Amino acid sequence: MSQSMIKELLPDIHFREPPITVLENNLYQKKGVEVSMLRLDEIHPVISGNKLFKLFYFLQEAKMSARRKMITFGGAYSNHLAATAFVCKEANLPCVGIVRGERPDTLSHTLLFCMEQGMKLEFISRTAYQRIEEKDFLQELKNKYGEHILVPEGGFSVKGKKGAAMITSFFKNQEFTHICLPVGTATTFAGIIEGSNSETLGLGVLKNLHDIDVRLRQLQIDGEKKKYVFNGDYHFGGYAKKTEELISFINQFYRQHTVPLDFVYTGKMMYGINDLVQKKYFPPGSRILCIHTGGLQGNESLPKGMLHF
Repeated sequence: MSQSMIKELLPDIHFREPPITVLENNLYQKKGVEVSMLRLDEIHPVISGNKLFKLFYFLQEAKMSARRKMITFGGAYSNHLAATAFVCKEANLPCVGIVRGERPDTLSHTLLFCMEQGMKLEFISRTAYQRIEEKDFLQELKNKYGEHILVPEGGFSVKGKKGAAMITSFFKNQEFTHICLPVGTATTFAGIIEGSNSETLGLGVLKNLHDIDVRLRQLQIDGEKKKYVFNGDYHFGGYAKKTEELISFINQFYRQHTVPLDFVYTGKMMYGINDLVQKKYFPPGSRILCIHTGGLQGNESLPKGMLHF
C-alpha cells in the first residue's frame, strides 16, 4: 500500500513504512537459513499489522458511496473490531460491531476501546451468531441500521484478500524463498499467496482448521497456479489458547530479538517456524520472511507480568 493511497483515504493518520528485521540466532546459523521479519506491528501504534489492509477497500467503498455506515463482527478480544472502530472514527464513518456472546458484566479492554472510538456494540448469543451469514439475519441488520457496508468477520472476502495482497509491496523487490504468516480466517494468507511468487507457508492458530483449500477457493485462489503450504500443528489448543511453553517462548524470543509477539497469532507462528527450522523443513540457503501481523493489543488480556515486555 503506497503512502499516497493511505493519505488519500485517511489523511490525518501518519503510517510508518514497516521495516524488515533480520533475526539472528544460533539455530538459524546452524541450519544455514536466513530468517527475517516484516514488522507490520510498527506501522502505527493503534492500527498495526494486517487489519488496515483487509479493511482498505471496504473503507474506500464507504467513503465513496452513499452507504457510509460500516457493520462488522467479532468476539470480545477481536483485533478486527478494534481496527474497524479506529479507522471509522478517523474517517468520520459511523460503525456497528456485532459481538459474539451475551454482554458481560465487565467489558474487555478491546470492547471498551471500540466504544471509546464511537463504535456501537450489539451483543448477540452464540447461537444467533451462527446465523450472521444467513439472508434473514442480514435483512434484520438492514431493517435495524439502514443501508451500510457489511464487512465479514476478519474481512473474509475477495475484497479483504485484495487489500491483504497489498502487503506484498513491502517485500516485492527482495528475493525470499518462503513467506510465512499466521492463519485465522485465511484472508491475509490468500492475499499473500496472490501477491507473492515465493512459497507461502501459513501456520494455523485455530484448532481443526481443515477447510483451508475450500476457503482459498472461496477467495478465488487457484491452488494449481500458486504455491502454498498450510501447517495446522501449532495452534496450542485452539484460537486464543495458550500454554506455559508458548508464553515462555514468547518471552525468550523477546530477550533474543527485542521483538514483541502476541500469544494469539505471531507467537504461535514463530514457535512453529523455529520448530520447522530445527526439523530441517527449510533447505539450507533458504531466505525466510515472517510477517508480523500485529495483534499485540490481545496481550492486554493476559495477567500483568506474564509477558516480560
